[in-house]
Amino acid sequence: MALVKVNELLQHATEHHYGVPAVNTFNFETVKYIVAGAEREHMPVIVQFYPGFYEYIPLKLVAAIACHYAEQASVPVAVHLDHSAGYEIAVGGIRDGFPSVMVDGSSLPYEENVALTKSVTEVGRVFGVDIEAELGHVGDGSNEADFVGSDMYTDVSQAVEFVERTGCGSLAIAVGNAHGPYVRTPNLDMQRIKDIRAALDIPLVLHGCSDIPEEQLQETVVLGMSKFNIATEYFRAMYASIAKNVEAGGFNEDAFGLMRAAGEDMTEFVASKIRLLNPNGFSL
Repeated sequence: MALVKVNELLQHATEHHYGVPAVNTFNFETVKYIVAGAEREHMPVIVQFYPGFYEYIPLKLVAAIACHYAEQASVPVAVHLDHSAGYEIAVGGIRDGFPSVMVDGSSLPYEENVALTKSVTEVGRVFGVDIEAELGHVGDGSNEADFVGSDMYTDVSQAVEFVERTGCGSLAIAVGNAHGPYVRTPNLDMQRIKDIRAALDIPLVLHGCSDIPEEQLQETVVLGMSKFNIATEYFRAMYASIAKNVEAGGFNEDAFGLMRAAGEDMTEFVASKIRLLNPNGFSL
């Protein structure tokens, strides 16, 4: 399988009623084991990178690593730049080789979000790059006010107007989800998801999927969500595997051996998320 476009992958997922994990990476190993998990389940996956990690690894380098593994994979793999907070970051991601980019203007006033998203979408169209946007604000799981109560949730009618005016290819929505660890168990607004899905014909994205109860995630798949962003749990699985192997001993201060040993747990974590987001048992 060659590297595939994110929107092509998400349209297929929407039509066939499964969800695609979009798993965050920050180095070679995290890319490798995301793809290995997808190959284990023989299902698609998205490898994505948060541009705030640019001081750790340059965007151009991580894009090259991710695209290389995608091109070699036996299943469809897409590559995406997550949460570009501004025009320069988003267009920089396009320049540095990401085939798909999210521009996040959700913290801006509505009209500024529209203008920013439209401008990035126009650049993306020139270079054949898919653009994800966000409407409503997906805040921080450490702040209960960011995900409890509907003040910052995505408005259905506004979402229709936003997509029409910006031309974005997929839309991240706020429905009771938030980034990072949650201070209390989230309770997603399923009716709002259902209403937005009925009103829009582009793929819908759920950010902050780590630690959302499994039954809620599966219900959102049934309701038509397509892309599910996962970072916190994947990095936690990596840490837990390394800590377990250090405690068990036997590596004689061998960092290379520890990273190789963590691969099985990380691969299985990704595979488990793919199974979870495929409640209808679709197979390629």
